[in-house]
Amino acid sequence: MNGQNRKDIKPGLEVYIILKKDQRTGEKTRGIVKDLLTNSSFHPHGIKVRLEDGQVGRVCEIIG
Repeated sequence: MNGQNRKDIKPGLEVYIILKKDQRTGEKTRGIVKDLLTNSSFHPHGIKVRLEDGQVGRVCEIIG
């Protein structure tokens, strides 16, 4: 799953996100979702989340 639909993402889920500073390189960061920050049900660049370690980025891939 690509992380564009809010209904697919829940706190506690393991995901890959792309941080704002990594948008040009596309480098992925792995972590556990703590909060969902995007209110809309769909976002073309991925739903914005906060990970448990405090990092914020857009979900690019949901891990199993």
